[in-house]
Amino acid sequence: MIEINNLVKIYNDKRILNGLNLSIKEKKRTTIIGQSGCGKSTLLRLILGLEKFESGEILIDGTSLSGLKEREKNKIRLGFGMVFQSSALFDSLTVAENVGLVLKEHTNMTTGQIKSKVMNALDLVELGSAYNKLPSELSGGMKKRVAIARAIINDPKVIFFDEPTTGLDPITSTVIEQLINKLTDYIGATSVIVTHQISTILNVSQEIYMFVEGKAIKTEAADKIMKSKDKIIYNFVNGLVE
Repeated sequence: MIEINNLVKIYNDKRILNGLNLSIKEKKRTTIIGQSGCGKSTLLRLILGLEKFESGEILIDGTSLSGLKEREKNKIRLGFGMVFQSSALFDSLTVAENVGLVLKEHTNMTTGQIKSKVMNALDLVELGSAYNKLPSELSGGMKKRVAIARAIINDPKVIFFDEPTTGLDPITSTVIEQLINKLTDYIGATSVIVTHQISTILNVSQEIYMFVEGKAIKTEAADKIMKSKDKIIYNFVNGLVE
């Protein structure tokens, strides 16, 4: 599905990604963990084509991103859904307008068709009653659910979640985690989840990679990671400092 080969990304003479290799399997939920600044969110931006990398290769269904024209990248991006850490809703637009924006700008759907798709997406995240509300009228958890509805509106093949539960209370985090599992299974999407939240790691992950010194280490399964035999992984998930 997504293959990352020997990827190098440098910021201010520092190699954030240093020959990174990673395989993201189709229709699986792959979680990326690691300390702040280790390149987790950077990788998402590189896959989305929002930044350039120094060397290496990113393959989407066998197609290399390198050398593609912007129009070709945009076509690939339309197969992606993105849930930002801050939710990134437009304050001046209603919930319905936020969710339906990509359909309005990038499809030939009628107003009625867009409305139907938006209502269905909001029902899936249990927010149909928020259709005409503004983001300022929503709680943090509700904003996150709207962001998820927006991410799935175009029936994406891949959904990226950047710290989807950061700043949420434990109960709301669990609601979002259950929603991620339900919706990605429902639409059959491949998911990439960047997080440092232990509950999200345990409740969502089907495969887990930890970024260390610009490289990716595949960890144990979620039900075994807390007792990892790798000292670096064990210390991270258990919050141990040496």
